[in-house]
Amino acid sequence: MVDTMGWILAVLITPANVQDRDGAKLLLEQVCDLFPRLTTIFADGGYTGQLVTWVRETCGWLLSIVKRTAVGFEVLPKRWIVERTFAWLTRYRRLARDYELQPDTVEAMTYAAMVHLMIRRFAKQQRALPALK
Repeated sequence: MVDTMGWILAVLITPANVQDRDGAKLLLEQVCDLFPRLTTIFADGGYTGQLVTWVRETCGWLLSIVKRTAVGFEVLPKRWIVERTFAWLTRYRRLARDYELQPDTVEAMTYAAMVHLMIRRFAKQQRALPALK
């Protein structure tokens, strides 16, 4: 789960036999109370169906599904944000392949990579600001 800037809000690693919609429920149950100001979340077409109603009833959020409108490649609004975050994270060696045996380790490495990325970006912005005298 990422915000509109692509920064990670929450990570949940599930086995391959867990369907995306079921994994989304597990993740959203964990974070439902952490983000009280959140009103809308975006997801791709794989999350349609009962999940939309479940999110509204459980978390009070609107789950907006971003659907394809054309055949072939198309840049979808909001969806590219998650894809960009995946690209950022795969630049870290431990996340580029499935090296880890424990899902908790992958989650921790994902958070560590995002913290590193955020610190570097914020430090770069601070260097660009003029010094206050």
